[in-house]
Amino acid sequence: MDERHNGEGWLIFSSIVLMTAGVMRFFDGLWSLRYSGSVPDNLQDAVLGHSLTTYGWTWIAVGAVLFVAGLGVLTRSQLARWTGIAAASIGAITSTFWMPYYPGWSLLYMFLAFFVIYGLATYGAREIPAR
Repeated sequence: MDERHNGEGWLIFSSIVLMTAGVMRFFDGLWSLRYSGSVPDNLQDAVLGHSLTTYGWTWIAVGAVLFVAGLGVLTRSQLARWTGIAAASIGAITSTFWMPYYPGWSLLYMFLAFFVIYGLATYGAREIPAR
């Protein structure tokens, strides 16, 4: 196998996972902006306050960053690589908070995040020039 294409599958996998997470966050944000039902009483104590609109715009912004990072990984952008590693790390850590409620999904998110981190950390460096 040519050294320049080593790990290309891992980068494509990482890119697809980041872009999929971005699309999911975008739709979470749209849902939050459009939701008109009741909200929990203790939402005012939440991290971003009592308004679902705040959460909606935050998730839309996060979704855009994840999607652009996924595209950047395909071009071997180092900024996108490190953004992807940071996002996957945060995803792995925060998935543990859901472990008591959704253990299967939490473990799946953790494994996906670890695989993304592995792919980006191991194979995300700049391409080796041809000799």
